[in-house]
Amino acid sequence: MIIWIAVYVIWNTIAFFRMGADKNYAKTGRARIPERTFFLWAALFGAAGIWGGMLFFRHKTRHRSFRIAIPALLALNIGLLAVQLVSFY
Repeated sequence: MIIWIAVYVIWNTIAFFRMGADKNYAKTGRARIPERTFFLWAALFGAAGIWGGMLFFRHKTRHRSFRIAIPALLALNIGLLAVQLVSFY
């Protein structure tokens, strides 16, 4: 269980900083990270990091798809983690 939590925290930390990197790329005119990549990361238990990055870096907050899908994926992530926790015990 400890390993699962550690992987979750590391994955979301990476997702958080990828949002910051994409914001930096947008400011400097460099190649961007595709939006579908952020949705994939969020679906694969990285929604907390993506959502935190959106709010902290003020990035993608005007995109309706992000404002709706990322919190929904976060709820799904939490639900699936709860099921995993219950099945563990």
